[in-house]
Amino acid sequence: MSSDEPLILGIETSCDETGIGIVRGRDLLANALASSAPEHARFGGVVPEVASRAHLEAMLPTIDLACSQARISMSDIDAVAVTAGPGLVGALIVGVASAKAIALGLGIPIFGVNHLAAHVMVDELEHGPLPEPVVGLLVSGGHSSLISVSDGNFEALGHTLDDAAGEAFDKVARLLGLPFPGGPMIDQAAQSGDRDSIDFPRALRTDPVHAFNFSFSGLKTAVARWVKEQQRAGNTISVPDVAASVQEAIADILTSKAVMAAVAQDAPHLVIAGGVAANSRLRALAAERCAVAGIELRVPSAGLCTDNGAMVAALGSHLVRIGAAPSPVDFPVTSTLAVDRVHF
Repeated sequence: MSSDEPLILGIETSCDETGIGIVRGRDLLANALASSAPEHARFGGVVPEVASRAHLEAMLPTIDLACSQARISMSDIDAVAVTAGPGLVGALIVGVASAKAIALGLGIPIFGVNHLAAHVMVDELEHGPLPEPVVGLLVSGGHSSLISVSDGNFEALGHTLDDAAGEAFDKVARLLGLPFPGGPMIDQAAQSGDRDSIDFPRALRTDPVHAFNFSFSGLKTAVARWVKEQQRAGNTISVPDVAASVQEAIADILTSKAVMAAVAQDAPHLVIAGGVAANSRLRALAAERCAVAGIELRVPSAGLCTDNGAMVAALGSHLVRIGAAPSPVDFPVTSTLAVDRVHF
């Protein structure tokens, strides 16, 4: 790590995590996080107003914690990067307003960046410079997307047409009486289940029009129908078997399409990121299929897969490194920001 490289502060508030990261070059110095997930658990999902209020309360303490972890003061920061979209508007506003105040107060550049692109770029903090061309599979509670990165350009290859993979996990968990967030609970329950016990559907698997798109709403409906049929028949429902079968269906369609996209793009590398990338079966199946296809798989550690400030700082550091122009101070938040708009 060179002390000559700029020190970048990253702020992430697109959903229910207040993330503050500090990066110098590709070296991670701090990754502080405050989550409001417990406050949303009783509602079975994220409540935007609750998330926004939690960001307001957590912002300053989390910035202080990150500075303490990195052993720096705010005056040492050379630039600030902040998620400008996509995400929950109210939550994004808290982060962007905070970042603008810091930039104006310190007289430093600001970069309003894309949440999806940041998820891909965080891999650089663990595995070094991102090789290009590369395909990114971004899977979380709000997103399921395939992204191509080539010559510094981000391009959307496909996305979910309805529910995201993480949302499907949450909804199925709720059907099975498992707590929110559902992804880790499904993964845990699946460890003792038989993933081949129930053949749940894999939507759009052979649809050439939607070769790189996903659909998970039908899976939730299929699980609900199956559970009701078993209850009517008086059969005992094995939660581990259902969890393992659902997890297999989701991991199967995600990894098959991701590898297919990498092959189609002549990309010898695949990056998987987002909260669902922490799923054990997804990681294992992706490793198997990439090995067969001769593709290098790069997956950040679990702590960098979920929403965090480090990923935003990593993208900010990348933009500074390539000489990108800072964002104008009046840039907006955009809940539906497309991935090809890496920053404002």
